[in-house]
Amino acid sequence: MNGAAEFHYRLPMRAGGFRPGSHPGSSFGAGQEFAMHGRLFDYPDPRRLDLRASLRAARSEWLVRVHLQRAAVPVQVIVDVSASMHFGTRQTKLQVAADFVEALGYSAFRVGDQLGMLAFDTHARDDLFMPARYGRGVGNLLATKLRETTSDAAGNGSLAGLRRAASTLAGRQALVFLVSDFHWPLVELPTVLDLLVHACVVPMVVWDSAEIAPPSGGLLLAVNDAESAGQRTLWLRDSVRERWCEAVARRRAELSKLFGVRGTQPFYVESAFDPEAMSRYFLEAIA
Repeated sequence: MNGAAEFHYRLPMRAGGFRPGSHPGSSFGAGQEFAMHGRLFDYPDPRRLDLRASLRAARSEWLVRVHLQRAAVPVQVIVDVSASMHFGTRQTKLQVAADFVEALGYSAFRVGDQLGMLAFDTHARDDLFMPARYGRGVGNLLATKLRETTSDAAGNGSLAGLRRAASTLAGRQALVFLVSDFHWPLVELPTVLDLLVHACVVPMVVWDSAEIAPPSGGLLLAVNDAESAGQRTLWLRDSVRERWCEAVARRRAELSKLFGVRGTQPFYVESAFDPEAMSRYFLEAIA
């Protein structure tokens, strides 16, 4: 990426925790958003005395203004680094994911959030794990690790690795980006998402343009399965082209239905990451 890309993200709920940040929080503290009046005895801060409210109070007692504190949100990104993510025409899907993580690191730093990363292929990639931390160069470091990584082995599924990675975040409140091409069976994905029920999960579907539509020229197409390493030759008849497009549309519908019942929709990335589109996604999600 040329320069530091940035996008703006928001949560659909109030953030918990007491670490000051830029997101609307649910904890009382030194904020600007008025929450209620409280007794000075319970909230001993004379600087927030409200004389008018105290005079109008039914009971003779001093009242202070209690505000909600803006809070920081821990941000986690779970990245699929399986064999299929190493496919791409102009750049691999994993490189696109790295571009996103780099932009996410800069965006999180700008608003005071910590960023951590987990990764998986056929199993959880502990070598790519980094706990959430705050710093200007965190996104660059994580992006570099992704660009330099290789898949341990070809495999036909990544759900077991995702389950182990997600279990690390079970029960935590966080903003979680799940980055994958989702080229594996989705039947058990809801059980994995149940582990992240306390988090706000943003599914990012990274596809390459060559996967979405069949090539326009030529009738014979040599195909390599990135997951299983199998090879075959396809005769691109009109019926094959139709089934290709139908399969893409069907997978889009499956992903929309699966995440839709959980109150979110996938964000699709095709060949390159667009930070402005990511900002619009969050604006539309909470509108």
